[in-house]
Amino acid sequence: MSIKAVLFDMFDTLMMIKRNNDFYSPSLMRMYKFLNAQGIDVPFTMFEQAYIKARDQLYKALEADLTEPHFNVRVSETLKALGYNHDISSPLVMGATEQFCDEFMTFVTPDPEAKTVLQSLQGKYKLGIVSNFAIPECVQKLLKHHGFDGFFDVVVVSAAVNSRKPSPEIFSTALQALVVSASETVVVGDTINSDVEGAKVVGAKSVYIKRRNEPEAERVHPDREIKRLSELPLTLQELDQFLKK
Repeated sequence: MSIKAVLFDMFDTLMMIKRNNDFYSPSLMRMYKFLNAQGIDVPFTMFEQAYIKARDQLYKALEADLTEPHFNVRVSETLKALGYNHDISSPLVMGATEQFCDEFMTFVTPDPEAKTVLQSLQGKYKLGIVSNFAIPECVQKLLKHHGFDGFFDVVVVSAAVNSRKPSPEIFSTALQALVVSASETVVVGDTINSDVEGAKVVGAKSVYIKRRNEPEAERVHPDREIKRLSELPLTLQELDQFLKK
């Protein structure tokens, strides 16, 4: 069996987010200012409390069944809690989500080695992204903004399919789009629980890029481990040779 496809995690694998969730407060404030200008007349502290409550309730549900509703849902639920009835398809809700995304994007930069690595892999393998994120449009926007959109044959984001890694559904969606089997696929990511365990669930191989110390790594062993993206092309070649034996 040979490797035909490589599925990448997005954040902290190909694109790096500034640490400590630095983006969250300014993104939330930008969203609030947009809504406030559109007539949502409440103090920021009240808005923030309503948002956090709506977000945490959704997180509790997704932890139980690995679903991932679109970010629009938490915005809509926040507004309802404040006495404003706007559904998820409301231009106000969608505009607020876009404002959050645009601020978030200022905190994201590509790994310096990512583009060179993708260029070396393109044509050798089918390439895809499988990402946990509540704003699918933001992932597409980031890929286009940084000139990465032409590398990938499929991009699957959790909120677009209401399925979050390590659920097999999100991986299966990508595999079906690429027309490859799990046994012909390698998942590359920085998270043991989502990427390595997710790959194991569907029967794919995994390459773990170690960005931080994760205790889970002691019990869940990836097929290969790297410390930087530039190690990936050779690692894939070695793994491919091993699988052909």
